[in-house]
Amino acid sequence: MIPVQRPYLGQEELEAIGKVFDSRWLGMGSVTRAFEEELCKILGARNVIAVNTGTSALHITLDSLGLEPGDEVIVPSLTFAASVQAILAAGGRPVFCDVYADTLNIDVQDAFRRMTARTRVIMPVHYGGTPCDINELLPSARERHIWVVEDAAHAFGSSYNGRKVGTLGDVTCFSFDPIKNITCGEGGAIATDNDEIAQRIIPKRILGIDNDTWSRFSNQRNWFYEVVTSGYRYHMPNINAAIGLEQLKRLEKFKRRKQAIVQRYDEAFRNIEWLKLLKRDLKDTFPFFYIVRVLNNQRDNLMTFLRERGIGSGVHYIPNHLQPHFAEFRVSLPVTEQAYNEIITLPLYYEMTDADLSAIIEVVHSFL
Repeated sequence: MIPVQRPYLGQEELEAIGKVFDSRWLGMGSVTRAFEEELCKILGARNVIAVNTGTSALHITLDSLGLEPGDEVIVPSLTFAASVQAILAAGGRPVFCDVYADTLNIDVQDAFRRMTARTRVIMPVHYGGTPCDINELLPSARERHIWVVEDAAHAFGSSYNGRKVGTLGDVTCFSFDPIKNITCGEGGAIATDNDEIAQRIIPKRILGIDNDTWSRFSNQRNWFYEVVTSGYRYHMPNINAAIGLEQLKRLEKFKRRKQAIVQRYDEAFRNIEWLKLLKRDLKDTFPFFYIVRVLNNQRDNLMTFLRERGIGSGVHYIPNHLQPHFAEFRVSLPVTEQAYNEIITLPLYYEMTDADLSAIIEVVHSFL
């Protein structure tokens, strides 16, 4: 079976983990710091805070913005449930908005229509690695004093108008789980140029403690600490950071290969009348997954057809406003609902061979 996604890990990651084992400092320490510093260089961001998951990154960011019960966070429904669970965990109320049909990124005008006096945050999702039109979003958000927290779980390594995702909105949250553009095994990060927000987040990731264990290690009173705020156990250990540092060395190689696969998919599928391709600026996009829309109610049949021929596929995602746990926030989102019935995720990962790619294209062409 050709999987939908798969991480690439090599001997270098194993050796990096081995060095952490040898040091006996497995938790957050110098390797985590080095990973944060490297992310700052790559992104051009003033502050990067490494955490244990992308969901933690979203939650701790919203928590640091001081959401109060009833405060609203506008978010596309077409995203993973993590985006919504983070809003609820921070005490916010998710307000679902629609997406543009050609990119499946946030419909900014629909988001603006859903603003109220309780709107505190807009959370655009850079769907599939394609950055949303942040220039359409930011001016009105700034005018209304609404925070823009980017869910960039899919978009590490992507750019928008020459600027890296991670330097656009007020805060950007990344995920480094097993199938993301780079992996730490599990992990996430928060990037922001707002020093005040960064200083609120830093103690919150380690139970509200003012100074982490590694920072206290060389102090004379290394046992002393103070709890200065509410907090969580969200820090990234050295083990995960070591994997991430090795992955960053291959970032451009990963990006070029996935771009080449997407380009070949697009060329192969462009003239198939029952498929509709998404719009993207490939040169600035580090693609996370490859989505097409299958017309004429044939999506599920195509998924079965692929599976019977040894090819995996998926649906990303079931819209959150249709999920039972979020039923109280349900609204009508016609573009999202139509997209849900048509979208299919085809295999896309660094180690895909040209033979795998040719086989997938051939099977898709033979359908119908």
